Amino acid sequence: MLTKTRLILAAPIAVMLAASPAIAAETLCGSRDSVLKQLASEYQEAPVGIGLASNGAVVELLTSSSGSWTLLVTMPKGSTCLMGTGEAWQPIARKVSFTTEKDS
Repeated sequence: MLTKTRLILAAPIAVMLAASPAIAAETLCGSRDSVLKQLASEYQEAPVGIGLASNGAVVELLTSSSGSWTLLVTMPKGSTCLMGTGEAWQPIARKVSFTTEKDS
């Protein structure tokens, strides 16, 4: 049920589509600022992680305290698209271990 509701509420983003009509039918895209504002307003989601893909795209993960999440991709030319959404996000404590040649 949440997924259907989420898609219905994402409709305002669809109005601001920046992608071609063929792509727009499959993916919701818009300016990064408008997408972030919409997700913050509707789902109280904020960025928690960001990375750079090999093609120059910026990948961002947004989450909320209620467990909703969204994966965004911003292409080098500026269009931001929703690539995935869901619920029940659970952060995992990252265990960092560094080894050196001396430790081996």
